[in-house]
Amino acid sequence: MRILLVEDEPDLGTAIEKKLTRDRYIVDWTQDGNEAWDFLTQTYAQYTLAIIDWMLPGISGIELCQRLRSKQSSLPVLMLTARDSIGDRVTGLDAGADDYLVKPFGMPELLARVRALQRRSPQLQAQTLQAGSLMIDYGSSSLIIQHSQGTSTSSNIPLTAKEFQLLEYLIKHANQIMSTEQIRNQLWTVNSESGSNVVAAQIRLLRRKLSEHGIDDRIETVHGLGYRFNVTL
Repeated sequence: MRILLVEDEPDLGTAIEKKLTRDRYIVDWTQDGNEAWDFLTQTYAQYTLAIIDWMLPGISGIELCQRLRSKQSSLPVLMLTARDSIGDRVTGLDAGADDYLVKPFGMPELLARVRALQRRSPQLQAQTLQAGSLMIDYGSSSLIIQHSQGTSTSSNIPLTAKEFQLLEYLIKHANQIMSTEQIRNQLWTVNSESGSNVVAAQIRLLRRKLSEHGIDDRIETVHGLGYRFNVTL
């Protein structure tokens, strides 16, 4: 799950980014409304949630929401603000925010609201993702291997956060060739200092992890084009 965080308070932004990252979310953080709009309208990354502060340099959080909804975007938005009057809440919700969190707040509440928005959003409601005999479980962040009869041979294959994100991305695009650039743009943050070989290195680690559990040859290298996850071989 990739989140756009738009918060101009450095300490709060840093705290939110760290907490979300620890919970396996991919987070792009910007402190400027204009840059946030650039992130939201770019084509190389797809966000599944935006956390937007009301008061921002450049475009305000309210205007960001209004612009999104004017483009018929269904991206879930959690609005952060120190404004706590009923009128302010109505303004934020009418502008297109899906939820509203008043500062100061605790990180457990923020995470709970993020999870709640996941449950409400049709595209984020799935608890599992199936690809042939493999299934990833979002609740336990684990990989499950199934027999042909449907019983599980393993329910807890340990994956790092990045391995889990990479496997999820490949399964969601099963049998499609995904370029190195597509994978890097979606799974690494805008400001990350990822080298040119970071995708290849992570693919090797994931292949090794899958091979340790008897899953071989699912991730195919298509030379000159990228990688393909094969559901059936």
